[in-house]
Amino acid sequence: MSQIDKAAIRKEFQRHDRDTGSSEVQIATLTKRIEHLTQHLKANKKDQSSRYGLIRMVNNRRSLLEYLKREDEARYQEVIKALGLRR
Repeated sequence: MSQIDKAAIRKEFQRHDRDTGSSEVQIATLTKRIEHLTQHLKANKKDQSSRYGLIRMVNNRRSLLEYLKREDEARYQEVIKALGLRR
């Protein structure tokens, strides 16, 4: 994933100018990486190490979503809606 993609994602979800680590930014970045890796695995079905990495990313995103829901329900709903996640 290129720096340009990360910068665009960060700009859309950041809370302030220098925000790179908020839950919203991390969730959005993980979602884009998951989408990219899913496409890779459709073409390369035997790539088990990448599949393991995908599972770890999905679990990490789930944890971040649970944290965000616990801390701020309104922002959680905004992120879910913006990313089109099924929760």
